Amino acid sequence: ASVSEPAQKCCSENIQPFLTSILEELMGPVSSGFTEVRSLFDKEVNEIIQDFQKTNDMTRLKENVDQLMTLPFNSVKMEPCYLKVNLLQELLQDLKNRFKVYHIDFVIQRTQNFMQELMENAVYTFEQLFSPSHQADSAKVATTIEKVKLRVLK
Repeated sequence: ASVSEPAQKCCSENIQPFLTSILEELMGPVSSGFTEVRSLFDKEVNEIIQDFQKTNDMTRLKENVDQLMTLPFNSVKMEPCYLKVNLLQELLQDLKNRFKVYHIDFVIQRTQNFMQELMENAVYTFEQLFSPSHQADSAKVATTIEKVKLRVLK
């Protein structure tokens, strides 16, 4: 009881007025990281579409879709997404000094984990909605892939 009132006063005067601006500042890198994940998925699926339109090869399409499933675990391709979030290091350093925020690396790592999880969900959903083995009409495959991609990106 004796600590509650001073703690609430300290929070309401020294922390709460800054929370909105802090969250807005942190959301910039986080948002750009997730946007990069979306762009990467879009680019990879577009490459599958283009390759299929050139080759019309269902076996190769299956291989490309299988390769897409490994995208979340491809550190080279995911790197640009992760780099966007590394900007948090600087922003969180300022918070660490002002508000004694610790475990900055943990915040960045968790954000990157969420990005990988989002990509895992995207490629899994893509695979569930589009199965090359169920595509009888190869003339409609590219259109189907595009529709599935747009559905996943929604």
